[in-house]
Amino acid sequence: MKALVVETASGPFRLVELPKPVPGPGEILVKIHASGVNPLDTKIWAGAAAHARHPLPAILGLDLAGTVEAVGKGVAFRTGDEVYGMTGGVGGVQGSLAEYAVVDSRLVAKKPAHLSMREAAALPLVTITAWEGMVDRVHVTEGETALVIGGAGGVGHIALQLARARGAVTFGTGSTEDADYLRSLNAIPVDRSVPVERYVRDLTGEIGFDVVYDCVGALDDAFLAVRRFGRVTSSLGWGTHSLAPLSFRCASYAGVFTLLPLLTGDGREAHGRILAEAAKLVEAGQLTPRLNERRFSFDQTADAHALVRS
Repeated sequence: MKALVVETASGPFRLVELPKPVPGPGEILVKIHASGVNPLDTKIWAGAAAHARHPLPAILGLDLAGTVEAVGKGVAFRTGDEVYGMTGGVGGVQGSLAEYAVVDSRLVAKKPAHLSMREAAALPLVTITAWEGMVDRVHVTEGETALVIGGAGGVGHIALQLARARGAVTFGTGSTEDADYLRSLNAIPVDRSVPVERYVRDLTGEIGFDVVYDCVGALDDAFLAVRRFGRVTSSLGWGTHSLAPLSFRCASYAGVFTLLPLLTGDGREAHGRILAEAAKLVEAGQLTPRLNERRFSFDQTADAHALVRS
C-alpha cells in the first residue's frame, strides 16, 4: 500500500510503499477513502504534542472514513461496511494517511449514510471530544443554558449542536465574523472580545450559565461564567488556574482527554458508542460537520496541514 511517512518533526511527508496490513482478532482492515486533518495532527507533525506520544518516523492522521475490506475474529462489522473513526496517529499506532489501516473495531462505527466520506472523516475527533464533555461530563439537559467558549471551532461547533439536540439554550463565543455561523447553529453569538463579566451580566442577568464547555483553553473565563452549582468542562484544561471562582459558586469541573483510550486501551468501546449515537443525530439533521471549502488530494497533505496551522 501507499502511505505518507514523516521521519522528523516538521519534516516532509514522504510517499512510501508498505505491505498491506492484516487484521487480527477484534480488528478490521479499512480501505481509507478520506483522512481528516485536525489542529492536533499538525502539532504531532511538529513534535509539539508530547501528550500524544507518537514517535517518529510514523504515519500520521487521527481521523478516517472508509470501507471495511477484511475482518478479524470476533468482529461485528462485515466486508463492505462503510465506517468512520478516530483510529490512530498517536501512541505509535498507524494513522490514516495511507491507503489502508488495520484498526481496533471498537473505535469505529458505521458511517452516517448520507454523508460523503470527506464529511465523515471530519467528524470523529471533534465529535468524540465534544460528546465526552457536553454529554458524558456535564450531562447537559433540556432547558438548561449552555455556553461553548470557542463555539465556531472544530470541537465547539459540534458541542453546540449536541447541546441543542438535547434541548439546551445555546451560546457560543467567537469573533464578530463568526456571528452568522453561530446563529445558523441556533446559538446566540457572544463576542469573544467582550469581558466575561459583561456578557454574563447582559445574557444571564449575572446568574451565569448552567454548563460551560471551554474549547480554547480559557478555564479562567469558564469559572467566571458558570452559575452556582453549575458544571464546567474543558478539552484544553492545561496551565495553572485559581479554583476560587469555581468553589465560591459550588460548581464542578471535569476534564476531557480524548486520546486516553488510544494511548492506554481503556474505554475504547466508548468511542465506537459515541460515533454510533452521533450518526443517528447526523441522520436526523441535528449534527452537521463544518468543512473548509477547499479539497485536498493525498499528495496535497502538506498543503492541508499548512492551512490548518494558519
